[in-house]
Amino acid sequence: MSPRAAALAPEQRRDAIVRAALPLVLDHGWAVTTKQIAAAAGIAEGTIFRVFPTKDDVVEAVVNEVFDMKPYIRSLEALDRSGSLDAVLTRVAQLQIDRFAHVFRLMSVLGLGGPPRQAHSETWLARIATAHRALLAPFADQLRLPPREVMRYVRLLAFSGSNPHITDGAILSAAEIVALVLDGARKERPPCCGD
Repeated sequence: MSPRAAALAPEQRRDAIVRAALPLVLDHGWAVTTKQIAAAAGIAEGTIFRVFPTKDDVVEAVVNEVFDMKPYIRSLEALDRSGSLDAVLTRVAQLQIDRFAHVFRLMSVLGLGGPPRQAHSETWLARIATAHRALLAPFADQLRLPPREVMRYVRLLAFSGSNPHITDGAILSAAEIVALVLDGARKERPPCCGD
């Protein structure tokens, strides 16, 4: 007989089940079983149904967890700001690649056509913009573009470069993304306008 799981408040139990289910959903998709989830969470299978009405509700909670922007924003705000522009921007790109790769994998395994409906949050967008400005402010004199534009290019490349369906399986690394954004692909800048 397995040891009884520690008593948790309902919200804590729910979070623990979702955390345990996440890697299983990424591996098995909708075919994941409540028996697998219970074993991973260290609880009896019946405990799941005290928190979630059905297994599909567990999977939907996992989807919402993966698409939740709050953990990403907290990671962005806590990102190490030390080092060169390349080093800081590479950390941002890696954070974005990791997030997008996780999202794409979940969407693929579950056959999702897009993200779940969520309330658009101006607060999230403002926090992301503030974090981006803070990360790039020390390097403003090294940039020809506003920080907002630099981050937009990083995000676009991280999004497309981390999607194996777009990259033909050749995923872009964070360093490659940063090199493309900061240096481009041209060997040298052509003369312009009477240079």
